[in-house]
Amino acid sequence: MCHVDNAYFVPDIRVHGRIARTNKTSQTAFRGFGGPQGMLVLEDVIGRVAPRLGLRPDVVRRRNLYSDGQTTPYGQEVRHAHRMSQIWDTLASTSDLAARQAEVAAFNAAEPHRKRGIAITPVKFGISFTLTTYNQAGALVLVYKDGSVLVNHGGTEMGQGLHTKMRQVAASALGVPLATIRLAPTRTDKVPNTSATAASSGSDLNGAAVQNACTDLRERLAVVAADMLGTRPAEVRFVDGAVSTDADHRPALTFADVVAQAYVRRVQLSATGFHRTEGLHWDTTRVHGNPFKYFAYGAAVAEVEVDGFTGANRVLRVDVLHDVGNSLSPLVDRGQVEGGFVQGVGWLTLEELRWDTSDGPGRGRLTTQAASTYKLPSFSELPEVFNVDFHADAAEPAVVHGSKAVGEPPLMLAFSVREALRQACAAFGPDGTTVDLGCPSTPEAVFWAIEAARNSGGA
Repeated sequence: MCHVDNAYFVPDIRVHGRIARTNKTSQTAFRGFGGPQGMLVLEDVIGRVAPRLGLRPDVVRRRNLYSDGQTTPYGQEVRHAHRMSQIWDTLASTSDLAARQAEVAAFNAAEPHRKRGIAITPVKFGISFTLTTYNQAGALVLVYKDGSVLVNHGGTEMGQGLHTKMRQVAASALGVPLATIRLAPTRTDKVPNTSATAASSGSDLNGAAVQNACTDLRERLAVVAADMLGTRPAEVRFVDGAVSTDADHRPALTFADVVAQAYVRRVQLSATGFHRTEGLHWDTTRVHGNPFKYFAYGAAVAEVEVDGFTGANRVLRVDVLHDVGNSLSPLVDRGQVEGGFVQGVGWLTLEELRWDTSDGPGRGRLTTQAASTYKLPSFSELPEVFNVDFHADAAEPAVVHGSKAVGEPPLMLAFSVREALRQACAAFGPDGTTVDLGCPSTPEAVFWAIEAARNSGGA
């Protein structure tokens, strides 16, 4: 319900949520937890409305993006809303959107059995747990006599690069090489009462906790180093494992030297860190408040080609411009954007759950339960051209190193593929055809949308 607006300001809106008990098996989410389904609602509305207005969908989308000072349906101001417009305009330019729209129109006019579509869609995704209590994290950082560091934190590594980022945060905070930092598997006997690694908040919460612990350790070590260097603690510099006082950071001591002396002086070489996200409040009765710390923005342009006989389609090119703030780890974040996008393409165009509806003994059983029947995206679904870039000048205040979450938001960039498919299907009908495209937009759904467009009178 808090994501239905996506990146658009809707001045008159009422959203009703309903919970239904079903006999389906228990499920859990991977990227999104209902947010993507909410965002799809308004994207689908715009995809239907634009042809009826005689406008291109990208024109309708651009006109309705949030502006600074506007608030969401649940009352939260959309900070830095101008970044969404900046991302949109920059991406439209770098992807040659206008020229390619003309090329797609020319291709469709010349090809009776194949059609192309090109679409640009935005993403605005709120980051934080809407249950305020979960927005906390702890860490335990241990420094050993040889100068090595062991980091414990409350996040779960599931392939998203969280441990890599935590090592980088610790190395930066302590002023030591990355090789100095080791990371222990997450255990609640080291860091208790952990929040779920979810809501794209793993790096924000745990990174801030790790940074907090390392800052305490660095301040203790600065006192020791100051005595060894004959200066004040405020003048001590920790850079790449060297400890010095001058502006050029010429090494006078090593980090290991200072740690060894701290041990001799009986200075505590372990520290706990803690972080709680400030500024959050949420009234569950009124469904109103500030549930999110900030919003992650992004946009994608996708071009597709559809076969009119079968509904089979391929993604020709994708251009993405995404806001990750000041990236903690650009390589990790790029992988998250690319992987999230492809996963989103699978969710929107391939992955269909079907149950046996016969009157036989198998009634109610899931029939798409294996790789032979449930199609996951693979290399063949990758765009033939895939350009990913990060929005510049997008630091997020009060988040570790000005970074932003990048786990869930890229999934919704794949809306551009579905909307491009919708436009390709409409091209089989008269100008102004409105297409009702099922979701997931499988080849079968695309084929039936093409047939409907062919039989349409243009409304």
